[in-house]
Amino acid sequence: MYETIDFTVEDKIATLTLNRPQRMNAMNQQMKDDLRSSWERVKDDPDIWVAIITGAGEAFSTGADVDTMDKKGFVKKDRWRELCMQENIRTQPTPRRMQVHKPVIAAVNGLVGGVSLDHVTESDIPIASERAQFFDPHVSIGFVSSHEMVNMVRRVPPAVAMRMALMGKYERMSAQRAYEVGLVTEVVDHDQLMTRATEIAKTLLKNAPMAMWGTKLGIQHGLGLPVAQADDIAAGYFEVVEQSEDYKEGPKAFTEKRKPSWKAK
Repeated sequence: MYETIDFTVEDKIATLTLNRPQRMNAMNQQMKDDLRSSWERVKDDPDIWVAIITGAGEAFSTGADVDTMDKKGFVKKDRWRELCMQENIRTQPTPRRMQVHKPVIAAVNGLVGGVSLDHVTESDIPIASERAQFFDPHVSIGFVSSHEMVNMVRRVPPAVAMRMALMGKYERMSAQRAYEVGLVTEVVDHDQLMTRATEIAKTLLKNAPMAMWGTKLGIQHGLGLPVAQADDIAAGYFEVVEQSEDYKEGPKAFTEKRKPSWKAK
């Protein structure tokens, strides 16, 4: 279906595998387009309730394909229009910018850097193989690290994000260190990474999907806001889910001492 992504769906779980192993899954324009289309499908397909993103081969993704950038292979819009219309936020093919409301698990299987760090910081449950390493090479090739570190500093202590940003390609964060600072939630044996990611996804499927989606959006949209305003946003999602069939099914199943039958409606 896609040139650079292996997209599969099984039991309401979509798995997106970045698939340019010969280039360590570096991001070119085709992969950006494929990711955009993939996330749209995750959002819109009623048979998908949870998504996992990972990489093929030894790397998750080393970031932007520098060779492609050098040949002007990325399509860039007029910068002034981007700033005015915020297209730079809407069109980045990452979960938050694509407004993916369903839970996203990042299974970081190896090296991840640069622009691809966004898929870790914007996932809801990032886990890592013991072989995973994290770095941001922007300043080492003359670029400013922008949205990557804006996201990163919301996941880890500012000093940790600053060190990664300023050390560039000359220092890599280990999986264990990523766990210690809160960048990932779990480190597992490399050979068990996808098994564990799938276990987490199946656990999520036991919960009411609309309740999870509303909870995720309430947390995301409330970040950085005063508590009262964040409470109002979360209450809004509660009210929406309150109208669903699943809202009634949960208490009913509990009373009848059976597993709930969620419908996502």
